[in-house]
This record gives sequence, structure tokens and C-alpha cells, in this order.
Amino acid sequence: MRFQLSGDQAALRAGVRELLARRFDGEALRAAVDASGLDRELWRELGAAGFFALRVPEADGGVGLGLPEAVLVFEEAGRVLLPGPLVATHLAAGAVDGAAEGEVVVAGVDRGGLVEWLDEADVVRGDAAGAVALRSVDPLTPLHRVPGALPRAVDPVAVLLTAAEQLGTATRAGELAVQHARTREQFGQPIGAFQAVKHLCAQMLVRAETARAAVYAAAVTADPVDIAAARLLADEAAERGARDCLQVHGGMGFTWECEVQLLVKRAWVRARRGGGGAESEELLAVDLLA
Repeated sequence: MRFQLSGDQAALRAGVRELLARRFDGEALRAAVDASGLDRELWRELGAAGFFALRVPEADGGVGLGLPEAVLVFEEAGRVLLPGPLVATHLAAGAVDGAAEGEVVVAGVDRGGLVEWLDEADVVRGDAAGAVALRSVDPLTPLHRVPGALPRAVDPVAVLLTAAEQLGTATRAGELAVQHARTREQFGQPIGAFQAVKHLCAQMLVRAETARAAVYAAAVTADPVDIAAARLLADEAAERGARDCLQVHGGMGFTWECEVQLLVKRAWVRARRGGGGAESEELLAVDLLA
């Protein structure tokens, strides 16, 4: 299967990357950590750019594109650690008034009863009654849990878009590790010259590219089994990639000022969204036994 992007897809990815570089760079990421609440102005700008209405038919006022294009957009969002209930609002576009335009923030109760950004949501899909605030390891993903929530069916599109975000984070981890390995010197030479560091960077690249092939393929087939496999590979690429990036950075990677620790935390939190881990493994196991 060929994954060469079309001209329009490449332009879409470049446009989203340019928008996010302008509106949510490293300084904005750190400012968001210190701020309380969601940046509504940025949210509306994302809506105006078609982020949420990407898959809404043109006849209904949307962009009219498909799942492969949505994956490219969410990959870029994951690369910069864009905060907010992006997946929930995207899925609500066309069904909840104002979601497509970014005027309304939509949160959703996932299969395990977790709700992201509940206090900032204008609309909550699912029963969040009695939700209890949790202490989230990621400062940019506030969490609540609904006690005794009944398991809900997992939307495969939500699983795939989470995988796309994880892929973006894995890619960013690799970029930061290589950048640091080229500039940080020990014993009179860049640390990237040492075999142990080379191996870490190479493994990060292999995991990210393997996950990319799986995520892009699942976006084309939209098959739940393909999506489950893509999610497992993307979760691994993000979690292990962020951890290896931390290893390359050494002690400075743990500091609050360094972006690497935020990559680790976001990857951890996303990996626990509904549709990942054991749920994807079970789906693959059932398919293999069929």
C-alpha cells in the first residue's frame, strides 16, 4: 500500500503546521501550562480553519474531507501537544450546534468513565453526573471520573484520532532527541556520536515510522481491527519514544522548563483513553481466533 500524500493532503498538513507554529509554539505551550482554562480564542481559530468541521459534508457547511485528512490534522495537533478535548469536539461537529465553528467546547465520557476538560465544556456527551475530579499527571489534560459508569461502545474514529495524536507526539520526541544529540557535547564531541545514543534515536524512528504506516493504513480502510493495531503501535511509539527522548536529554529532561517531560505525561494520559491497551489487544485476539 502506498502512502504518498496527494498535493492537497500535503498542502493541508503544511497549512495546519504553519497555523500551529504561529499560534501554539513552545512559548505558548509553556504559557498554557501556567494558565487556567482553555484558550477560547485559539479554539475559535481552529474552528475557522476547519479543524472540527473537516469531515462534515460540504452541503452541511463543512470541509467535506475524509478520515485520512483528519488523521493528518490530528497528527500535527499531537506533535505540538495542542490541549483541549479535540477528539470529542471533532466528533460532535455537525451534531452539536457550534462545535464545528469552535464556538462550543464538547467533552465526552469515554468507555472507562474518564472525562477530559469537563469544567471547560459547554456540552458533555454521555452521563457525567457525579463526576469526581482527578489529579492528572499532565497539567494540560484536566480529568474527571464518573463513579460506576457503565461501559460504553468505543467509537473507532475516536480511537484512530487518538492514535494520530500519539503518532505526532512520537515524531516530536524523535525530533527533540536528535536535535539535542547534535548540540549537546560531552568529552569534546556531540553525544550523538556515542553508540548508545545513536541506538536510542534509531529505535525511536523505527517505532514512529512503523506506527505511521499502521495509522495511515487504518485511516484508509477504517477497519476496527486495523485501527486497534494502529492504536497499540502508536501508544507504544509515543510512550517509549518520549521516555527515550528523556533518556537522551538526561537530567535536564526532567526539569519543568523542558518540553520533554510534557511529552511523556501527555503520552501516558492519552494511552489510557478508551479503545487503547487491553481493549485493542482483545479486539485483535478475537479477530485472530475468528
